[in-house]
Order: sequence, then C-alpha cells, then structure tokens
Amino acid sequence: MRRKLLAECDVHTLLRLPTGVFYAQGVKANVLFFDKKPGAETPWTKQVWIYDLRTNKHFTLKTNPLGRPDLDDFVACFKPQNRAERVATERWRPYSYDEIVARDKARLDIFCSRTRISRTLIHFPSPTCWRRKSPRTCGRRWNISTR
Repeated sequence: MRRKLLAECDVHTLLRLPTGVFYAQGVKANVLFFDKKPGAETPWTKQVWIYDLRTNKHFTLKTNPLGRPDLDDFVACFKPQNRAERVATERWRPYSYDEIVARDKARLDIFCSRTRISRTLIHFPSPTCWRRKSPRTCGRRWNISTR
C-alpha cells in the first residue's frame, strides 16, 4: 500500500506527531501531505520531507495538549507554495524515494532528530565499587559527558 501511494501520488510531506495527541498514550499519529496524480510509468514521489515533532516532545490530551504554537516551526518550514525553498533543520529533512522504498516495507517510521540520551555517554562505576563503598560515594564518581 505504501509503495502504491508513493508511486501514484506525489507524497511530499510527513508530519510525525507525538504519541497520544489525539487518542491515548502509545497511539502513533502522522499527517501525510500528498497530491493525487494521473498514472505514470515512473513514481511521482521524488522526495518526502519529514518533520519529526516526536523526539523530545511530550504532549497529553489533558495536562499538556498540542497547540497551534507547537506547530509554528513546522508551518515555517512547510512552504507549500514553493517546495524548492525548503531548508533542512534538525527536525525537518528530506528523504529520497529510493531511501524510503529501500526500507523494510517502505516504512515511513523515520526519526529526523536524535534524542538527548543518544548523545550522552554515562560511565557507571564498576560493580566492585558498589560492593566496597557506599552507593553515595560511587554515585559521585559517575562521569556524565555529552557529545
């Protein structure tokens, strides 16, 4: 189904929303922007711009709902009238048709930005430290560094 959509339509934008913004935590939501095109021998989709609003963003239905200000950066990047003017950012970048169809089942579950934890290395003390010293002493020796 995904391959057919990519071939028969010009799929140009995917907005990846955080889980739980419409229904409940754990339910993924995406907004797909595409233009229906007439049949052709070659796929209409050349590249898909993906905006990742999931990474390091936490929304809930009641206490922290998604609002219009949360989408301002996406709206500024979107530029529907002239897609040639789009510029990649940490959350917003293009993927070619070939990159997408090469993925397992042409999955669009792509992350543009990295989480903070993936850029952090935590060096824990050795197990012998825990046995010989108090947890407080070993805890002070942890070296947390970011790249």
